[in-house]
Amino acid sequence: MKLLKVKTVRFAEVVDKAGHPETYTLWQKPTGDRRLQSHFKNNRVMTIQRTESGTEFGIAGFKQAKGANYLVFPKSLKRFENKRVVGINWDLVGTK
Repeated sequence: MKLLKVKTVRFAEVVDKAGHPETYTLWQKPTGDRRLQSHFKNNRVMTIQRTESGTEFGIAGFKQAKGANYLVFPKSLKRFENKRVVGINWDLVGTK
């Protein structure tokens, strides 16, 4: 069994502090997408990945992976770096 030594934070707390995110779809390579590069520089991108058991978790920042979803927040996610975001609630995405 693999133990993770990473602190976790709830998705609802991230939404409270960074605002309601919107989904972002990659239509081209990330290096060629100027809008996405702007979000990178401002630390507003979160990568949502699925585990082998089917649960979802997020990480602040961009990590290109097959089957990953990307969220863009209105405020910076810098305070959530090196934390695993759990309890993804898709009802909070894209609402105001």
